[in-house]
Amino acid sequence: MSIQALKPSDRTIEIATKILLIALAAVLIVSAIITVFPFFWSALLSTRDRSEIFGTGISLAMGDSLSYNYQRLLEIMPFWQAMFNSIYVAFLGTTISLLFCSMGGYAFAVYKFKGKSILFGMLVGSMMIPPVLSLIPYFMIVKFLGLLDNHLAVWLPFTTTPFGIFLMRQHVVASIPKELLEAAKLDGAGEFRTYWSVVLPLMKPALATLAIVQFVFFWNMFMQPLVVLTTPENYVITQALRSVQGIPNTPWGAVMLGTTISILPLVTAYLFASRQMISGLTSGAVKG
Repeated sequence: MSIQALKPSDRTIEIATKILLIALAAVLIVSAIITVFPFFWSALLSTRDRSEIFGTGISLAMGDSLSYNYQRLLEIMPFWQAMFNSIYVAFLGTTISLLFCSMGGYAFAVYKFKGKSILFGMLVGSMMIPPVLSLIPYFMIVKFLGLLDNHLAVWLPFTTTPFGIFLMRQHVVASIPKELLEAAKLDGAGEFRTYWSVVLPLMKPALATLAIVQFVFFWNMFMQPLVVLTTPENYVITQALRSVQGIPNTPWGAVMLGTTISILPLVTAYLFASRQMISGLTSGAVKG
C-alpha cells in the first residue's frame, strides 16, 4: 500500500471539520443555557407567590402575582433607595477607579524609578491575598477615620486595585509606542497633558474592561457594606435583599423580583462596553 493511499482525502477532512464545529456549537449552546437558566428561573419565580414557589413539581408557566410581589417588595425594604445607593457607589467607585488605575498603570509603564520592579512585584503578589483576610483591618481603619455608616467607606478603599493597575500597565506597554510619547513631549506637552490628551484616549479598550470589572465588583459587594453600613436607608441592594431573608414567612416572590431587577444594571453596563472589553482583554496578549 502506498503512502499516498494512507493520507485522508480532502472530503474526509472537510467532514471531520464540520463534525467538530457542530460538536463545539452544541457545547457552547448547552453552556449558554446553563448560564442563563438561573436568571430566567429567578425572573419566573418573581411572578409567583410563596405557595406556588414551594409547590410540588416544576413548571415553566408564569404566575399572576407580579404586582403583588412588587407591592410586598416595597413594603419589606426600601428597595429603590437601595438601588440608588448601589448605583451611586458603583458609578462613583468605577469612575474614580478608572482615573487612579490608569495613572498608576501609566506610571509603571513609562517612568523609571528606584524600586520599580520590587514595587510592581509586590503589587502583583498582593492579588493572591484573599480579600476576607483584610476585612478586619478594613473595619478598624474605617472606624478610626470615622466613616462608619458612610458610603465613602464602601467605594473609596477599592478604587485603586492591583488588577486595575496591572491591566493598565500591560495595555500601555503593548499598545502605545514610546515614539508617540516622545513626540508629544517634543511638541511641548507636559507630563499630565501627555497622559490626558495622548495616552488616555488610546486606553479606551482597557478602560472599558476595567469599567466592567469594577462596576460588577462594586455592585456585587456584600461583606464590606455588611461590616460598615448599619442604617437601612444606607443599605446597598445586596445588603437590602439579604436583610429580609430572615423575616418570618419570607416573601420569596418579592425577593426574586428584587433580584431580577437588580441584575438589569449589570446587563446594561455589559451591553454598552462588551466590544471594548473583549478588545481590551486581547490587546495585552500581543506584546509582553
